[in-house]
Amino acid sequence: MNWHTPAFLLSYFLTLLFSFSALAGKMNNIMQLSFNDFNKNILETWLYPQNYDFYLPIIIRHNRWMYDDHHIKRYNENPWGLGGDISRLDDKGNWHSLYMIIFKDSFNKWEISSGYNWEMTWHPFKNKDIYVGAGYTVGITLRDNWRYIPIPLVLPLASIGYKLTRFQMTYIPGVYNNGNVYFACLNFQF
Repeated sequence: MNWHTPAFLLSYFLTLLFSFSALAGKMNNIMQLSFNDFNKNILETWLYPQNYDFYLPIIIRHNRWMYDDHHIKRYNENPWGLGGDISRLDDKGNWHSLYMIIFKDSFNKWEISSGYNWEMTWHPFKNKDIYVGAGYTVGITLRDNWRYIPIPLVLPLASIGYKLTRFQMTYIPGVYNNGNVYFACLNFQF
């Protein structure tokens, strides 16, 4: 074995170690800033809401490719319920809200969800009254089949809106015969 090989391996290992340490430090700073922004956005939405929204759940749709017919036939796909939020637009035009919603779940039992929504909003047309959004929701949900124990949720959000009305949707991922549900509601702002 050449005496250069151990020295090379040692220097390579030390370079990797210091690089990963520096990267971990930067990632920690980025995550800390993101968490601070997240908390700041929730607090600003709570303290300085610009709007109040009414939610009307309209669709629960189980992914037909991920369920057998036996399950589909017994599930509810009419999410009767209502909800509301306080919301605001930030200086970038992004939408923030704190919400609570109650609706009939797949088993036709009451489900309650509450949390924080964030959507980046775009105006793809000359008519600025039409907009689309994409973002996430973070919160908790309580369901009968989980004995109403609070379960955390982090889900994607997408919407299309016109003036004070927004069609908002999410997808709950899962496995075969569980999860894989499309949920949508109409939001009316006043």
